Amino acid sequence: MAETQYAIEMLNITKKFPGIIANDNITLQLKKGEIHALLGENGAGKSTLMSVLFGLYQPEEGVIKKDGQVVSIKDPNDANDLGIGMVHQHFKLVECFTVLDNIIMGVEPTKHGFLQKKEARQKVLALSEKYGLQVDPDALIEDITVGMQQRTEILKMLYRDNEILIFDEPTAVLTPQEIEELMQIMKNLAAEGKSILFISHKLAEIMAVADRCSVLRKGKYIGTVETKNTTMEELSAMMVGRNVNFHVEKKPAAPGDVILDVKGMTVASKVHKNNAVKNVSLQVRRGEIVCIAGIDGNGQTEFVYGLTGLEPLVSGSIELCGQDITHASIRKRSTSGMSHIPEDRHKHGLVLDYTLEDNMVLQRYFEPEFTSKAGFLKRGPIRAYAEKLIDQYDVRSGQGPVTIARSMSGGNQQKAIVAREIDKDPELLVAVQPTRGLDVGAIEYIHKQLVAQRDAGKAVLLVSLELDEVMDVPDRILVMYEGEIVGELDPKKTTQEELGLYMAGAKRDEVSP
Repeated sequence: MAETQYAIEMLNITKKFPGIIANDNITLQLKKGEIHALLGENGAGKSTLMSVLFGLYQPEEGVIKKDGQVVSIKDPNDANDLGIGMVHQHFKLVECFTVLDNIIMGVEPTKHGFLQKKEARQKVLALSEKYGLQVDPDALIEDITVGMQQRTEILKMLYRDNEILIFDEPTAVLTPQEIEELMQIMKNLAAEGKSILFISHKLAEIMAVADRCSVLRKGKYIGTVETKNTTMEELSAMMVGRNVNFHVEKKPAAPGDVILDVKGMTVASKVHKNNAVKNVSLQVRRGEIVCIAGIDGNGQTEFVYGLTGLEPLVSGSIELCGQDITHASIRKRSTSGMSHIPEDRHKHGLVLDYTLEDNMVLQRYFEPEFTSKAGFLKRGPIRAYAEKLIDQYDVRSGQGPVTIARSMSGGNQQKAIVAREIDKDPELLVAVQPTRGLDVGAIEYIHKQLVAQRDAGKAVLLVSLELDEVMDVPDRILVMYEGEIVGELDPKKTTQEELGLYMAGAKRDEVSP
């Protein structure tokens, strides 16, 4: 009888890829009705292990048991038949379909060959009511927020009556409010008897929501602990293999000349008729980190697009080191001293099907160091340069410089971009959510790099949604709400509560720019 207390057992699972053992003899046991967190650094093998459970990969060794019986999961359809569902880190939704169509796709209810949408809609509405997952079934995916897309993914699992729910880094793209709602939803699901596997490297969330936590490090299983008997420090040491400093060490800033001077910037919105950025003016000086804070969708993205040249301005001007770059090309901005760590690493940060070494020289390949007079790339210097950065920034990949960027873990893709942008030795570093989706060890490292840039006399403009980062890293905070700067705060003197009021638009400084 004791056998069946586990809903899922993954026993001695080994999964290999070229040049790397992603899962090295891992055993994971999920109890019925529990929320079980899977914690590990970027590239520790968490997503790979869950992809094995969901049938996306076949392991070289090991077995999977469900309710004590050995099962074979050859593809995601087998997983679904066994009641296993998965919300992926990058959602698997059809943009031009409605929420309802995405939920029922593949299991459409039919009668005499005709689609019975009415029953499906009633079932979806009943589920959304029961679990507090409010969605508009008729909205198109491309028109709804990321948080709503995630609810659609969760309803997709519930609609299929899945009992075992896998959440792969579910909070990476959510706002703080959406994260709280999701935590509550997960607790409700567990209370209903669902068993949840929750991949994360956000320690506070694991402590708040999980019953037990299993830790992986470099593909190996380190151990399982009950969260009520552990601490964040203990978990981070298990995960990284050393103690991590959660607080950024930095001496007071000594701001110098103005490097970036933005006057009256207005940028149009792609989504609605109003402008996304309205008459924003700000300055960033040498030797300081200025952070633009705000809840996602308040014009930060469009501001950065206008600044870096991805979108034209409706009005306003931009000066970099005293030079007008308002209408300059993206390459001109780059060669004039601007580096950009973009928000969407897949869309704007990397060419996913290029090698790591080619991605490292994306903005410099035309320099004499990397291209001959005849216009041919110098492969030797490119490889040597990539190897230097890979080593310096601890970018982990199966095949070093020749690894295809797509095959790397998200965190290591991010490290590669950070390495490339900082090594260009910019006057202005624009870092947009530079630690999104990174583990505590990598976050600590990137924060140190930002401070080092500041201390080297560079200007750093940080855009962040993470409250801890906003409070800890910058020297000045500018809060953006509905496309306007509504307040300037000193991180040493403000509180998270006050910052939250500005971010929600409940408070603003009455100062004319």
